[in-house]
Amino acid sequence: MNRSVLVDDTLRSAVGLDPGGIDREATGSAGLLASRFAVLELAAVAVGAVEDAADRLRIALGYEPMHTALGLERIAAAYQSDRLLRIDGAAVDAFAPLSGFFAAADGWVRTHANYPHHRRRLSAMLGIGDEATRAELASAIVSRSALDLESEAAGVGALLVAVRSAAEWSSTPQASVGDGPLVRRHGGSAGSRIASWVRPTRRQPLRGLRVLDLTRVIAGPVSTRTLALLGADVLRVDPPQVPEIPWQHTDSGQGKRTAILDASTPRGLATLQTLSDEADILVTGYRPHALERLGLRRRDGLVTGSVDAWGTTGPWGDRRGFDSLVQAATGIALVEGEDGAPGALPAQALDHSAGYLLAAAIVDDVARVVGGGDAGRSSVSLARVGAALQRLPRTEDRQPPDLPGARCLVTHGVVVTARPALSAFDDHASPAAVLGSAEPQWTPRS
Repeated sequence: MNRSVLVDDTLRSAVGLDPGGIDREATGSAGLLASRFAVLELAAVAVGAVEDAADRLRIALGYEPMHTALGLERIAAAYQSDRLLRIDGAAVDAFAPLSGFFAAADGWVRTHANYPHHRRRLSAMLGIGDEATRAELASAIVSRSALDLESEAAGVGALLVAVRSAAEWSSTPQASVGDGPLVRRHGGSAGSRIASWVRPTRRQPLRGLRVLDLTRVIAGPVSTRTLALLGADVLRVDPPQVPEIPWQHTDSGQGKRTAILDASTPRGLATLQTLSDEADILVTGYRPHALERLGLRRRDGLVTGSVDAWGTTGPWGDRRGFDSLVQAATGIALVEGEDGAPGALPAQALDHSAGYLLAAAIVDDVARVVGGGDAGRSSVSLARVGAALQRLPRTEDRQPPDLPGARCLVTHGVVVTARPALSAFDDHASPAAVLGSAEPQWTPRS
């Protein structure tokens, strides 16, 4: 059984995007990204936004648009890449033992403890050992109030949220993050050097531009991976104190160079400042204002994109967050659950969608600069993407889930991973490099 998705201005407007792209129709298995929510439609809109933006940039640069068709199976594979990834023939587990849903005294909570520092904070908060089992964590949670646990976790930087219904989320002050445009643009500044440095081709309209990638996990890396696919020179910089989970970078680091840099030292901060000053595009995924607190200055004319979990204002504006936590807090998990227990979307769809939407906004900003406009700052919030998903029509008759087939995969040595979501590209320019394998410096411009 097949299912057709039409990405047009009606669907774009439904999720809070401005109209202006071309109509793109695609067909695929009805079980792709199967959910009670319109996850496949959201995914098609997000990837289609990149295709539309790339075509607008091509036109601004004097090229013909490509009008590439959407491939639903390829899109679904990109969204479920963590499930398809194989390293030495072995699958990866996307969530650590202390990450997941746990029963509280008055409902449910969801935790996130994939990173060692998050696991340590959660364990310390609950008074259990750092090597505690899932059963020990469950025992420490079951007699406590979900909201009390959530508040305490926020105070110590642990990652735990109460599972809410959509109505319960809408009564919180933070729910206003879902209002307004899906992608937000914040002013602009003159002085961009993009028009001087871009060396485009029709296929890669970002060729010649430098992207400083200060992102982690999924949404930000998906965004910068997409910019690399469109020709940009992407340099990802990570701190040594909290290294990325290796398989996660393998899954989303294609086409980039990667360096380790300790910006908490004067020398490291000076190097990071130089990298930023010499970049054309800056993409950040840290909490709001984290880079300013570090001391990094953003020069005028720098195209900037950022992704956050809960928005940048309100009582949750400075809280840590992940896709799974946003699903739980905003009502998605209860709809996806069964028999009173919460469940999850078939992919980290808020993360992936935010990544493609941010990439599209950055490409549009480059086109704006090429046309003589100012460089702007764009931002996407996972909670805002979640609100957009919840506005789309739902179904109660969920199809059995289908994983994309082998034609959506590519092999490099011991790694098998998903092909790009953009169907014009059979593969990324290069597999993910080893984390920290490059020097924190730009390659000379051609």
